Amino acid sequence: MATWNPWHGCKKISPGCTNCYVYRRDAEFGKDSSVVTRTSNFDMPVKCNRKGDYKLQPDGESVYTCMTSDFFLDEADAWRAEAWNIIRRRSDLHFVIITKRIHRFEVELPGDWGSGYEHVNIGCTVENQEAADYRLPLFLSYPMKRRFIACAPLLEAIDLTPYLDGVDHVTVGGETGREARICDYEWVLDLHRQCGEAGKTFWFKNTGSFFRHDGIIERVNPFKQTGKAKQCGIDITDGRRLF
Repeated sequence: MATWNPWHGCKKISPGCTNCYVYRRDAEFGKDSSVVTRTSNFDMPVKCNRKGDYKLQPDGESVYTCMTSDFFLDEADAWRAEAWNIIRRRSDLHFVIITKRIHRFEVELPGDWGSGYEHVNIGCTVENQEAADYRLPLFLSYPMKRRFIACAPLLEAIDLTPYLDGVDHVTVGGETGREARICDYEWVLDLHRQCGEAGKTFWFKNTGSFFRHDGIIERVNPFKQTGKAKQCGIDITDGRRLF
């Protein structure tokens, strides 16, 4: 998996941001995560070696984009057109963009976007029902070739059934960190059921730090959260790699 962070830093806008891992990690180094800066890796996808070949070669993996910020953050408006140009240029890669700011999707959208770029997958984050009911109707109204819902961090039971017809996939994950809120397995299973009935792929990405299963709350080691989620055996796949 490749990660491309053209800018760093973000502003908290919803309950899902409360215990943001970027803020937590930056605090360890005395950095202020609310300060948004363009990174030295801005042009990483188009950097070349001495032979003129791209350093980042397509290998079947996704390029996770803006994982220490939000691609549609208003503080990044001045840089987004250039970032879209880089994405357009690297149509041989598969870019994954996850956002809580889907209401800003059309700001600086490329003129040739049309119905979307085939190699760009947009994920809309929803952490609770209020976020789902506000963001997802907007999400479904915009032109995109590939789209998915990311219920992460999952903070309560969510009904996605009104919105699943317009998406390809759902990812679910718990919150991480010492102050993390509980992820209840019953919420995860219900989303799994909804996806199964709608014929959508589903990935239980991680349990989070505090995982309630059969009424018991377990504190899960950060290095075991992905593995424990996988052990539940509830992923729904169509044979392709789930992100």
